[in-house]
Amino acid sequence: MKLSLAIVALALAIPSATYAQDSTAVSKGEYPNTFSSGSANVSPFTNQSKRFNDWSISAGVGAPLLQSADLTSIKNGNGKNLFGYSAYVSIDKAITHAFGINLQYDRGETRQGWFNTKNSAPDATAVGARTQYDAISILGDINFSNLLRRVDNHSPYRWALHGYAGIGTIAYRAYQKDGSNRQRLMTEIKPFELGSMFMQAGTGLKFKVNRRIDIEGRLMYVVTGDDEFDGGGDKYSAINKRSEQVSDNFFNATLGLSVKLGKHESHLMWHDPLQEIYYKLDVLANKNQDIEVCKKGDADNDGVCDDWDRQLDTPAGARVDGAGVALDTDLDGVIDLYDKCVTVPGPVENNGCPVATTGPVVETETKLEGIEFDLNSDRILPSNTPILNNAVNYINSSNGSYNVIGATDTRGTDAYNQKLSERRANNVKNYLIKNGVQTGKLQAIGKGEKDLKYPECEPATKCPEWKNRANRRVYFEAK
Repeated sequence: MKLSLAIVALALAIPSATYAQDSTAVSKGEYPNTFSSGSANVSPFTNQSKRFNDWSISAGVGAPLLQSADLTSIKNGNGKNLFGYSAYVSIDKAITHAFGINLQYDRGETRQGWFNTKNSAPDATAVGARTQYDAISILGDINFSNLLRRVDNHSPYRWALHGYAGIGTIAYRAYQKDGSNRQRLMTEIKPFELGSMFMQAGTGLKFKVNRRIDIEGRLMYVVTGDDEFDGGGDKYSAINKRSEQVSDNFFNATLGLSVKLGKHESHLMWHDPLQEIYYKLDVLANKNQDIEVCKKGDADNDGVCDDWDRQLDTPAGARVDGAGVALDTDLDGVIDLYDKCVTVPGPVENNGCPVATTGPVVETETKLEGIEFDLNSDRILPSNTPILNNAVNYINSSNGSYNVIGATDTRGTDAYNQKLSERRANNVKNYLIKNGVQTGKLQAIGKGEKDLKYPECEPATKCPEWKNRANRRVYFEAK
């Protein structure tokens, strides 16, 4: 089951990773295609479209020390003169800024036992050995510095901690020298055989010298998987009987150099996507500082620059629209700043208020014609709240008092419609009081279905729904 899911995920991921795109949707014929999201800049992922170098060649030298074996470089004898030598060369491919794959060749010689085989045996019981090896392995490379980099770290970096692990094949010749001072070949293993598989893992610290060269120190631990690697002979020899060993393992400390290949300025393993984002944000911030706003100023201090202000002499304190024109809500020629009846048209000589305030307030003047309700509902609709807010301003600017009259359409019984109209009127009245109207100025009245705006809608089936909806209303009437 897990294998099947992995295959499906890989099948979905490969087409997605093959193409790169941005977020602007267009249609250009060949691209976008079925593997894209409909982007404007979709193109095949080729060497020409890459932004970073992702290949490098590494080489280094070091000293291996046998640590876990019957004959070791660390625990046997006095530990002097038992340093071997090693060298490696690898071809490195960066997959992402945090992961890569290396193909590596190692060659070296370990020296172990009680003495160096180049010297004579100090006594008849002393045993020395050396092992010449060649190994080819594939290593996974994890860039911990990029992987664990803090999101609030804005600084570039030149040190990077890497982790390595992989498998390969190892071939070796193990020699032994004893008190007879005669050196013998004890074990020889050929490469690319089942018994020649080995593993190695470790860490490395890289320093970026420049865009082309890195210096790296590594400490690797090699698990040979072979109990005869140390030169002690087969598992039944006297030396290998001294301790129980499953695998002869050694440390390999190296110092190396990496040369990054490619024409680009930066290598992918040194790229920090977050750092790039912060850089782009800084560039945008600097560009915004260069923009000069309001070159001509704002002469009337209405908050609209003179560059696009259509009324350059707006009175102080007047509210304006986006073009800098003073607002006149009821369009009576008196701007809201001087209008005593903001939502009701009136003559200029009466400060924008109607001359006569007795009798019914016409709905077109108070802009309450749109106070409508859903069928069988007394809930004030969100679309009606701006109109009711205008009514608050109008009633507060008036000295009179008003009836808040609720009505229904002709569906339902008379008794039900009467109660429904009363609830509608009371809800509107409560809304106005809650928003600043004095309680004594309002009286809620329900007229049920006896006050139809469209009397021809009797019964309701005779009219279109918009007329029935218009009958389900609340309006105002001056006392």
